[in-house]
Amino acid sequence: MSLNDTLMQDMKKAMKEKDKDTLTVVRSLKAALMNYKIKVGHDLTDEDDLTVLSSALKQRKESLEEFTKANRDDLITQTQKEMDVIEKYMPKQMSKEELEKVVEETISEVGASSKKDFGKVMQALMPKIKGKADGKSASTIVGKKLN
Repeated sequence: MSLNDTLMQDMKKAMKEKDKDTLTVVRSLKAALMNYKIKVGHDLTDEDDLTVLSSALKQRKESLEEFTKANRDDLITQTQKEMDVIEKYMPKQMSKEELEKVVEETISEVGASSKKDFGKVMQALMPKIKGKADGKSASTIVGKKLN
């Protein structure tokens, strides 16, 4: 079943249960998918779906950081609920150990030896971890490994 079909089912379920929080997030995801479909000009692949979901999750993580700095507990709670809904549609996330292992493998593959090779490693790494791990965490680990 495609992501769009799953979202449609969840939207119907949220309407029946009068779950406004879930309904709002699911509708925004459907709209984001439709906009991306128009942007790329073809039906979306699983990779495209993942791109849209990752983007939505990243936006909310950034918002959460800002709300935390501003001590806006009401917005923190709401944003966290939205993130929980989006995470239901994301693939299983890598543990820190799994991510470190993939980083080490990628460093070996590209033959990186110093900080100068950071970009090369990240370019090879990101497609492997897309949707499964946070890019910020990955770049931190790559930086440590290349030191």
